[in-house]
Amino acid sequence: MKRGLLLCAVVVLLCWPQRSPAPLIFTPGEGWHYETPGSEGKWQRRRAKDQLEAAQTAFDQKDYGVAAKAAKRVVQVWPFSDYAPQAQYLLGRADEELGHDERAFKAYQKLIEKYPKLDNYEEIVRRQKVIADRFLAGKWFRAFNYVPLFPSMDKTIKMYEQILKNGPYSEAAPEAQLGIGQAHENKLVKDYAGAAKAYERAADRYSDQKIGVDALFRVGLAYNKQAKTAEYDQSVAAQAIATFTDFTVLNPDDPRTAEAQRLIDSLRTEQARGAYETAKFYERHNRWRGALIYYNDVLNLDSNSKFAEEARRRIEAINKRTQP
Repeated sequence: MKRGLLLCAVVVLLCWPQRSPAPLIFTPGEGWHYETPGSEGKWQRRRAKDQLEAAQTAFDQKDYGVAAKAAKRVVQVWPFSDYAPQAQYLLGRADEELGHDERAFKAYQKLIEKYPKLDNYEEIVRRQKVIADRFLAGKWFRAFNYVPLFPSMDKTIKMYEQILKNGPYSEAAPEAQLGIGQAHENKLVKDYAGAAKAYERAADRYSDQKIGVDALFRVGLAYNKQAKTAEYDQSVAAQAIATFTDFTVLNPDDPRTAEAQRLIDSLRTEQARGAYETAKFYERHNRWRGALIYYNDVLNLDSNSKFAEEARRRIEAINKRTQP
């Protein structure tokens, strides 16, 4: 009896076709796209100009899903028409409004590469930079534009590098170069060396701009942070001191000069500490000559530090011990 009822139900469904509530439509040459019930094909036009107008109308009405589909159809069906560049731009704008930032970035990149003679080139590169900034701030990358994966500073760096490749002297380029440095600092395992290198490039390339001054100060900060993690590697502290010294000499009126000088003093104390620890190592192994050299380095690096006072006592003690 149950089998008979089931068979009847199947027959009724087959004989009474209904519209799918969320149809996926495949169009040759255009691929798959989603259509809301009742709107299938209503955004499609037969001419490139009309299709672009449909995309613009949908965008103006904040129907960004339809705007993206309509714009995509222009660049797929009429890629060499005069309307294709604006359609490609609208595609990126719609994806950006939909929150599909990675896809929007790629849409803008395709616009730059395929249609290089753009009147709004600076705007497009700036939009790419804004997207990269969101990922720098921790936005998650997504698989297939929907499945959240994780933040990625390496992917973010590639975005900034693409912006610089598009135009190293564009309006967005200086901030993009700084963004690379910040992304290195934002990594789970901090890459201060990579950050310093990126900031140095910004300081050199944009030295005639305010951002070049900011970059130079960031170089010193990056080396300072690296020095705090580098046991017995005093070369990093020396690089930080040299950078901050350059900053104070080149920019004596900058309000950060006082902070730079304070950091120089702190780094010299850090150098003295490193020399002191090295001297103690040699002393523990009865390497008196090496110990004396490094204790004297303590005095030369920072004669007023707490390490200097102890270094003087140790020098005196070693001299008494080694004298015949």
